[in-house]
Amino acid sequence: MKHLPKHLQPRWRYLAVAIESWPDADVGRRAFQRELWYAGQNLLGDSGSTDADLRVMRFALEAGSGGAIVRARRGEVDAARAAIACVDEVDGEPVGLRVSGVSGSVDAASESYLGDPAGSSTQEEVAFAGGEHPARSHDGAVDVAAPAGWIGATVRDIE
Repeated sequence: MKHLPKHLQPRWRYLAVAIESWPDADVGRRAFQRELWYAGQNLLGDSGSTDADLRVMRFALEAGSGGAIVRARRGEVDAARAAIACVDEVDGEPVGLRVSGVSGSVDAASESYLGDPAGSSTQEEVAFAGGEHPARSHDGAVDVAAPAGWIGATVRDIE
């Protein structure tokens, strides 16, 4: 079978997506892809989600922070951004997503906008709500492990 001429081949854009969740969240690439497809289909409809053709190319999530590279067709970047914004949980785990940037290649998107997706994280004991609790700090944010679940805080909250 012959290849399509270059001017007829589909053009892609790659969206760098920063992901944040609780440190103990177990979110995988397949589950993230499934939620992305559902969000695209619910927001854009069948034909719109087919036009956008959202696909996860790279995915990394460790200790509550990470990133993904999502592929979309060139003319559908705004629709892809809207679909990504609709994802608020994956497999019952709450996630925060932010499109860091758009690029023409996977490598350029990864290097320019994600850098080191895992970032630096330290674990320690903090005084919070009248008791000592284990916590993880990363990039100025602190996640405190309370009996009822994780609590998001800032460095000033625990000082």
